[in-house]
Amino acid sequence: MIIYFTSTGNCEYVSKRIAERTHDYTVSMIESNKNKQFEFHLEKQEPLGIVIPTYFWGLPTFVEDYMSQIKITSENNNPYIYIITTYGTTPGYSAGYLEEYITDINLEVSFKASVKMPDDWTVRFDLSDPEKISKQILEADKQINNIIPRIVNKESGNYVKREIPRFISNMARGPYDKGRKTSHLHVENNCTGCGICANNCPIDAIELIDNRPHWKTEYCVMCLRCLHHCSTFSIQYDNKTQNHGQYIHPKI
Repeated sequence: MIIYFTSTGNCEYVSKRIAERTHDYTVSMIESNKNKQFEFHLEKQEPLGIVIPTYFWGLPTFVEDYMSQIKITSENNNPYIYIITTYGTTPGYSAGYLEEYITDINLEVSFKASVKMPDDWTVRFDLSDPEKISKQILEADKQINNIIPRIVNKESGNYVKREIPRFISNMARGPYDKGRKTSHLHVENNCTGCGICANNCPIDAIELIDNRPHWKTEYCVMCLRCLHHCSTFSIQYDNKTQNHGQYIHPKI
């Protein structure tokens, strides 16, 4: 079983690539959360993979909430567990934070690795160049190809690149929480009221009022899922995203 969280398809793509080679199946945290499914059972010799993105050198709040509720049982006393974290500039300590949740349920992580992919935090990063994105995805595929045999062979070790110590990564939590305020998000006049944003929000933070999206919570995950899936690119973050394009992994 491979559990993943994704906003624009990066982690879903990584999960499905691994699942193809390991003959495994994937579970979306978002769908699992909607169905209130937090308990999972691993059959004998069944591994557990968790694939998550890096947000501000750490975990998305959605992943934190989800992992605080998860329960894993296994027919094997020591199941093979691996973590893959995707990132744009650095994975920070995201894999380490996730490992702590696994330790809290009395299980042990055997393998950790990272994959550098297009960074969909377009508040800062420009994803308007398709050629640049294609090159980044090709490089990511090479990294995934190197990781998969290690998982197939159930290797152990920490292969997270450019990892940042926990005490430094902790300092990014304040900026993340400030950035999660939904007051940063607004809707421009080309909105059609289609509701894609509301349907795609992982925490149901958006509602349509008079065919216009409104954020009903003060904070959200700030995954920008609404911005990237908007059919008219009418959702923006302050004045910082208008020229940085939208992104959804092309193979999802």
